[in-house]
Amino acid sequence: MSDWIREQLFIELPNSWGAPDWAIPALIAGALLFLLILYSYRVIKAPLWLKSSCGILKTFAILLLVATLVEPMRSDLKPTPGANVVVILADQSQSLQLTDPGQSSSRAEILKASLNRDQAWQVRLAQDFEVRRYQFDSQLSGVTDFDDYTAEGEGSSIVSSLNSVAERYRNRPTAGMLLFTDGNATDLSAIDFSGNETDWSQFPPVYPVVLGEEKSGKDISVRRVTASQTNFEAAPVTIMAELSAAGVGGESVVIELLDEKSNVLKTETVTDVQNDQSFAVRFQVKPEQRGVLFYQVRAYRKNEVDIFEKPEKSTEATLLNNSRLVMVNRGQGPYKILYVSGRPNWEFKFLNRALAGDDEIILHALVRIAKREPKFQFREKDSDANRIFTNTDDEKKEQVERYDEPVLLRVGKLNRGELSGGFPKTREELYEYDAVILDDLEAEFFTQDQKTLLQDFVSQRGGGFMMLGGMESFVEGEYHRTPIGEILPVYLSGVKQSSGYGEFKLELTREGKLEPWIRVRSTEQEEQIRLSEMPLLQTLNPVGALKPAASPLTIIQNTLDESGPALVTQRYGKGRTCALMIGDLWRWKLYQETPDNEDLEKVWRQTARWLVGEVPQRVQVNSTRKLNNAVHPIEIAINVNDETFLPLDNADIKVEITPPDGEKVTLIASPDEAFSGKYISNFVSRTPGIYRAKVKASNPDGSEISQTETGWISEPVTDEFLSLNPNREFLETIAAKTGGEIVSLNALEEFVRSLPDREIPVVEPEIHSIWHKWSIFLLAVGLLVSEWGLRRWKGLA
Repeated sequence: MSDWIREQLFIELPNSWGAPDWAIPALIAGALLFLLILYSYRVIKAPLWLKSSCGILKTFAILLLVATLVEPMRSDLKPTPGANVVVILADQSQSLQLTDPGQSSSRAEILKASLNRDQAWQVRLAQDFEVRRYQFDSQLSGVTDFDDYTAEGEGSSIVSSLNSVAERYRNRPTAGMLLFTDGNATDLSAIDFSGNETDWSQFPPVYPVVLGEEKSGKDISVRRVTASQTNFEAAPVTIMAELSAAGVGGESVVIELLDEKSNVLKTETVTDVQNDQSFAVRFQVKPEQRGVLFYQVRAYRKNEVDIFEKPEKSTEATLLNNSRLVMVNRGQGPYKILYVSGRPNWEFKFLNRALAGDDEIILHALVRIAKREPKFQFREKDSDANRIFTNTDDEKKEQVERYDEPVLLRVGKLNRGELSGGFPKTREELYEYDAVILDDLEAEFFTQDQKTLLQDFVSQRGGGFMMLGGMESFVEGEYHRTPIGEILPVYLSGVKQSSGYGEFKLELTREGKLEPWIRVRSTEQEEQIRLSEMPLLQTLNPVGALKPAASPLTIIQNTLDESGPALVTQRYGKGRTCALMIGDLWRWKLYQETPDNEDLEKVWRQTARWLVGEVPQRVQVNSTRKLNNAVHPIEIAINVNDETFLPLDNADIKVEITPPDGEKVTLIASPDEAFSGKYISNFVSRTPGIYRAKVKASNPDGSEISQTETGWISEPVTDEFLSLNPNREFLETIAAKTGGEIVSLNALEEFVRSLPDREIPVVEPEIHSIWHKWSIFLLAVGLLVSEWGLRRWKGLA
């Protein structure tokens, strides 16, 4: 039996009696009437079942009538009028301007009509509850009514708005929140500062009213665009675009990549697009400029070429989600690499030539051209300088080596006095470089302090390190049991004696095929052809086993089917190291069939970029949009280190921001109390478009440390139209976790009527007289009529 029937029939016992003084007369009257009924049916001649049925019907009817003498009462609970709050939140973002298929009005127009205060459901709601009204886009604002409602907001902060309302009414009895929205939140990733997701169990019941149909019109959406920089010289920047389509199944979609001046750089066409399925397009570009760059990806149907110039011709539901911007930051370089060799060799010649044409890399070199001489060697009377510098122009002989020092040739555009003392002896000198390459140089060349310094350069500073396979490298250089040997990705102990591998060729391992800086060709098949055409090599430094974290990228293979590691890498502390055991890679250039082949130069450039690709700089800048804040500010975090790469706490940081309108704004970054050497500056992007920021960091004495660029993109409308279909799943999740439910727009009046019967914070008792129920009178009359009808049917008087 349903709850309604039980309520109407009052199967539950009454809670009280309105006239208890009439209880005894009612019992007496009921007893007398019952006896009279028994006597009357006793003298009637009729079957027993008929007399029993008629007697029971009449008895129940008389009992109902007699019970009215004591006025049975029933007590219920109802919301105390005006004591509980019901919050109405209306989404006013631009996505509600869409008109669903088959509708003549937009979502916003339908919503505005429903939010009219004269609507029956609002009038009924106000009788029992205190109604508070809010509307929200990127921010929440209170309103007295929705007469001026317009869906023009550039965002839909559902999570932030619900959180703000819940916090505002935390100490007030709240019966629930009616949320009118399509569910396409622009702050779905909102988290608190501890990194935990929103705890919906602490919210009052949320009753989402879903706006919009499940199927929208025709639409092409650029959902996300990401950019990644690689060391692959042919395409150092890869731009990946993820798109989706609706209502255009089987058609072709054109995707274009544009620069900041709206010049089309590349075009891709995707044929036979499937509805409601995502697809991706990849662009590879080689920017010619440095610094912060911006690209745009836009998409359109192939038969609507000029829709961006003539949007009125488009048949799509909206064009606001057909394009997105992406930022590429190429402002970290140029990077400095220090190359140190024990003797002039072919390897350095080709390495130096390859990096000379790379504007990202600055190569400084120390090439030893003579070892130090024995101390008993004859010296000139007026100088301790080595005789190789007898005719030098340096009269004071400040830049020349002594007899007991190796003679070094300095190569590169060095500042005056730079590397004048040979290999750096202090952190300040060495930490100016981003990577170090050692070639054909024994461990005895370095002092013990320099060996430890080089180890700290990799592990603490985060620099790159590479050892090449010269005659005095690895085991032959006696690096075993040295700090430099510890940072190598291979063990130098347990080396098997070998007569050599003879002539051998190179092969890529599985890990090597996945590294773009190792590859020279665009496809695996072309890469295999390139390796097969390489001249055979002859020199390989023997080493022990690979260390646990090491990755072999290339191996050698000779005619006897013998193999061994050729190129191995690993992470070490904050930096990474690389070991190239081959000692005659120069043969690749000297003995190749085509003299104009630039494969070796390309490999050296890509290897150098890999070495410095993740090396931290003294000043590092990161910009992040804070979605857990109502205004979604950009947080510019600046980490500053001193010359030894320890956090610098008393730096002066200025941030110059150039917004889309060109009016520059200068901010002062404040120290972050939680982290040493970290500075924070916040900026609210109020205008859509491209933002650039120049960060200038200075020492406490006013001297400049460096200037660094960053940037970000504000596209609130594009984010708003990321999806045109309502996000019903998200709203159902909110309703389930808060104890609410989804409410249909057409069932608002029914929902409001049922709201008082739900769990309400503040309630009061309500007394009902049972006799005042029409159902009781109707039941009594029905019982008497049934008894009379049964007697007439069987011919009884």
